[in-house]
Amino acid sequence: MHPESSIKALITLIDDPDEHIYVHVRDQLKSIGSTAIPYLEQSWENENSSLLLQSRLENLMQEIQFEDVKKQMLMWSRSVDKDLLEGALIVAKYNYPQLDEAIITQTIQKIRKDIWLEINPNMTAFENIKVFNKIFFSTYNFHGDTKNFHSPLNSCINTVIEFKKGNPLSLSLIYSIIAQSLDLPVYGVNLPNHFILAYLDENNSQLLLENNNKYGVLFYINPFSKGSLLDNNAVCEFLDGLQMPHYREFFEPCPNSAIIRRMITNLIAAFQQVGNAKKVEELTELRDLID
Repeated sequence: MHPESSIKALITLIDDPDEHIYVHVRDQLKSIGSTAIPYLEQSWENENSSLLLQSRLENLMQEIQFEDVKKQMLMWSRSVDKDLLEGALIVAKYNYPQLDEAIITQTIQKIRKDIWLEINPNMTAFENIKVFNKIFFSTYNFHGDTKNFHSPLNSCINTVIEFKKGNPLSLSLIYSIIAQSLDLPVYGVNLPNHFILAYLDENNSQLLLENNNKYGVLFYINPFSKGSLLDNNAVCEFLDGLQMPHYREFFEPCPNSAIIRRMITNLIAAFQQVGNAKKVEELTELRDLID
């Protein structure tokens, strides 16, 4: 633990004209980490702060927060379960360091409860998803953002939940988190140029109907298109349209690490479009931490 007095003493030296002193103080505060953030913010808010001090404080807070996000992502990548919601929250914290996780988890729990009240074990997979889609897309009005498809807002779970719109991956991610919490076997499928969900055929019912059920999927769901249902042929046609081979990975669920890596890739593309080289560099560094 670093006493409050020593942190405050270091902060008073941040605008020292001697570059060597500043570098030493900066490194000391960076080693303290996120504990120093409230004190740095307090000093930044002081109206008597010089422009040099404010600029250095801003840079230092951003550096500390980025280091914190990197540590969290590395721990997530090394974890056994790689919880999807936790991974998405870490990505969002890159853009929103003060993110209130409780608001997100409470919203997800509320949607989950509303769906849970209307589904039951006697319903078929199709009936369950019909109810799910009604609540998720009609009651809560989640929808695909077709106007600003590449906006960074579409790749941060907090803004997607707040504005009820996102890209194929972010909508699929939230949809699958809720579905899995209801014991519905819905998992992400990492298609080229798109992202959909697979409802797994846990009871092997398709085997009774057809002999070529190679992928163990009952049907596919497209959250970007209000949860429309697709079959194996629709995925084949999509791949044919892109002149892509029918690799097995395009029909089966992908690991959570692939979903979070692609979420960061989408953010990188968003910042490349607006020419923010610093964010592109940092996010690439963040993505490289995921195994």
